[in-house]
Amino acid sequence: MKKLKVHYFQHIAGEGFGSCFEHLKAMDAEITATEFFALPTDSQLDIEALPHVNEVDLLIIMGGEMSVNDEANYPWLKVEKRWIRRYLAQEKPAIGLCLGGQLIANALGANVRRNPIQELGWTLVNKSDYVPDEYFQLPNEFKVMQWHSETFDIPKGAIRLAENQVCPNQLYQIGKNVLGFQFHPEITPHSLKIFIEHEENDMVFSETHLQSLNTLKTSQKSDYLCGNELLNNAIDYVLRT
Repeated sequence: MKKLKVHYFQHIAGEGFGSCFEHLKAMDAEITATEFFALPTDSQLDIEALPHVNEVDLLIIMGGEMSVNDEANYPWLKVEKRWIRRYLAQEKPAIGLCLGGQLIANALGANVRRNPIQELGWTLVNKSDYVPDEYFQLPNEFKVMQWHSETFDIPKGAIRLAENQVCPNQLYQIGKNVLGFQFHPEITPHSLKIFIEHEENDMVFSETHLQSLNTLKTSQKSDYLCGNELLNNAIDYVLRT
């Protein structure tokens, strides 16, 4: 039986694959990665250095601190978006997480812009109204980890699946094979620790809709479960295509 080949794009050193690693290993998946964070900021990445799209059965694009619009400082963003367009043109399964969801949207021509309010911490998100039954199904309300200053517009041909008052576009779906998340369903205690350390060093967030870092340091195991289960279900859903 052919092994499931999963490739992920990583933008933060040490973040790893998030909560879905064990779920994918249980499928006996072969997991590989492109570590964009390891490239010099002036690196002229050749698209042929990335895997051939035919060698990838599932693409997962992780989060990151940069903006998808910051191609001047991160020139490899152009190449990453080109590769994403090539991959999606074949209607193959893909999941984008925070920056990853923004990258898919932007690669397909949607605007990524500053959200009026930054979101950081555990927040409630609601399932959007009128989502057809054949689309990825969500609880009516669920708690997830937010860590973003920017947000995506919904790409042409996509449908919005989730929203909240602070940031209306929380999750979109394209066809039956692409899901773009604004939040972080993959968050683990390990990755949250990295996020907190980065914020303590860089102080990126300054607006009001935030939980304190000290509060986040006391997150309970139960806080992670909803998002982690949601991501596992999302993987199963896009792989059914």
